[in-house]
Amino acid sequence: MAAARLGSMNSITAFLVLVCFGAAAATFLLWANPYLAFACFAVGVVIGMSLKMANVWQKFVILRMGKLQGVKGAGMFVIIPLLDRVVAVIDGRIQTTAFNAEQALTKDTVPVNVDAIIFWHVEDAEKAALAITNYREAIDRVAQTSLREMIGSSMLAALLSDRKEADEQLKVEIGQKTAPWGISVTSVEIRDVAIPVALQDAMSRQAQAEREKQARVILGSAEAAIAGKFVEAAAMYAGHPIALQLRAMNIIYETTKERGATILMPSSMVDSLNPSAGMLAAAVAIKGANGQEPVRAAAAAAPIVKPPVAA
Repeated sequence: MAAARLGSMNSITAFLVLVCFGAAAATFLLWANPYLAFACFAVGVVIGMSLKMANVWQKFVILRMGKLQGVKGAGMFVIIPLLDRVVAVIDGRIQTTAFNAEQALTKDTVPVNVDAIIFWHVEDAEKAALAITNYREAIDRVAQTSLREMIGSSMLAALLSDRKEADEQLKVEIGQKTAPWGISVTSVEIRDVAIPVALQDAMSRQAQAEREKQARVILGSAEAAIAGKFVEAAAMYAGHPIALQLRAMNIIYETTKERGATILMPSSMVDSLNPSAGMLAAAVAIKGANGQEPVRAAAAAAPIVKPPVAA
């Protein structure tokens, strides 16, 4: 591809060469003047070898008799045939190179497959052409080596969670190695980190266990908060027994709102909800112990409830 670029001819040069060759053919055929035809042909050959044109993103590195003559940028320029030679045409646009590391061991000895991509551009065309044979292949090799070094010095958890930090580390390391070649690294991005299937299952179980642990911790915190509220309520009810009775009666009412609900309550609980009845029962028991008739005393103390009259 590089040879094709070096040997290619721009449209302006090709047009001038064709004009010269046409003039040479017309001179030879119409006027039968071989000398003038040869001169036109020679001019066309010289134009084709000396007139060059570079696009805005291209840099032409030119050597004159083996020594650096200069780097030509965008536009038309002329070189001396046979003395000057274009040895490289450097593309200054941002380019991408994909690279990977297979079965690379992390710091905690876990084999991983990592795919990444690097964005770079040629900053110094002279160094890129003269300091290294093939800078594209060198970038690929350096990127792979740096990726393996980074994986070997990183834990698996950090490699999976801190992608941006790993990208920045790769950018700095690769940039330091490619700077002497005139290559500037714009950014490095890790696209995928693949781990073994067995390890994926183990990590999934570990994550599930961590979630269950967190759920139990939250549940325990909620139970502690509820217990604290119960303690506060108990302290408040201890100073206000009537409030406790009203609360108990409200609970019973809320429970019996549903149809068909049957509630069995111990007599002690009923007595606690009706303090006057409890006091009456205690008085009857005391009188009975003193020799009085408990039934007659209880009947005298108890209120008389008349049955309803049927309509």
